[in-house]
Amino acid sequence: MNSYRTRDDSLAALSAYEEFALDLSPDFLQHKVPRIDAESWEPVRWSQDPELEWCPPGHGDLYVALKCSGTLDRLLHRGVRYAFTSNADNLGAVLDARILGWVAENRIPFAMEVAARTNADRKGGHLAVQNGRLILREVAQCPMDEREDFEDVSKHRYFNTNNLWLDLLALSEAFDRYPGDLSLPVIRNEKRVSQGQEASPCCYQLETAMGSAIECFPGARAISVPRDRFSPVKTTNDLLAVGSDAFELTQVFRLVASDPARYADCVIDLDPRFFGHVEDLHARFPDGPPSLVRCRRFSVSGDHCFGAGVASSGARSSFGTNRRLRSRSNRAGCSERIRRERMDDEATLFRLAGQLEAARPWFDRRPKSG
Repeated sequence: MNSYRTRDDSLAALSAYEEFALDLSPDFLQHKVPRIDAESWEPVRWSQDPELEWCPPGHGDLYVALKCSGTLDRLLHRGVRYAFTSNADNLGAVLDARILGWVAENRIPFAMEVAARTNADRKGGHLAVQNGRLILREVAQCPMDEREDFEDVSKHRYFNTNNLWLDLLALSEAFDRYPGDLSLPVIRNEKRVSQGQEASPCCYQLETAMGSAIECFPGARAISVPRDRFSPVKTTNDLLAVGSDAFELTQVFRLVASDPARYADCVIDLDPRFFGHVEDLHARFPDGPPSLVRCRRFSVSGDHCFGAGVASSGARSSFGTNRRLRSRSNRAGCSERIRRERMDDEATLFRLAGQLEAARPWFDRRPKSG
């Protein structure tokens, strides 16, 4: 599923691969909905850039978009019974025939892959039981006075990876029960109309989450999977990790943690003021990523430029604003703040693949772990 903001880039990237050419369309389009003015509760009007008056309605739109685009009916007509869906930025989400066999053998209409929560996942959505059915509880739905309980990883031990397995016939039948739409909980996200302008008005984006559809299917199940099936790249923190020796590419081209047990508790925290964009990250690590395979925490505060052969190990590596590892002013091309599009939830796998391909020489300069 593409959004109107990502479709052109995605299809352009796919066109380079002739083996992906099918008689089915390679994508279907997500809807767009108006943003809501936080004061008037009317649709936003923003003459400076009318495009910002609209937003995608969240990945919960997957099901309606499948139905409205005709893709669901076309897949069923071709005899396709099951579908595997995931976030495009999850590099660990690959087809697993064993899970598919489990879903098909047990006639499970909807299956969600969950993984054990760590402190790094305390804000991730977790499952609960309501009226005998599984439901998904997201942090945006949690009252502030219950936030501590929500983030207790010993109480809520599993989080939703957003790797989902769908019985398409069951989905079609669900639309017969819920004409027009599935009854998914609506999440209200508050943002500025123009993120770069503090003077722009606040607005609400009304979204749904695709994992919340688990409550719409009697007999839905959850399955606990290894951590290597969840490797999201949403921020430059994540990008630095997958570019370092903390990850390795297997012979079947899966990107997995070199030491899964150690990496599960690893925290990378780069100062977003100076490392928040891909170009910023490359400029401040010009000789490639550091060695992080033995690292438990890598924290950078302030504006620093790292040289070659940097290795971090142990529980904490902090570089505060009073310590200069290498002045950026001594390196040509590093003195200007580079403003580019931030990697966020709307980044597609195809766009990410292009970024990773362009960054290959940078990854190749990482220290070799011994």
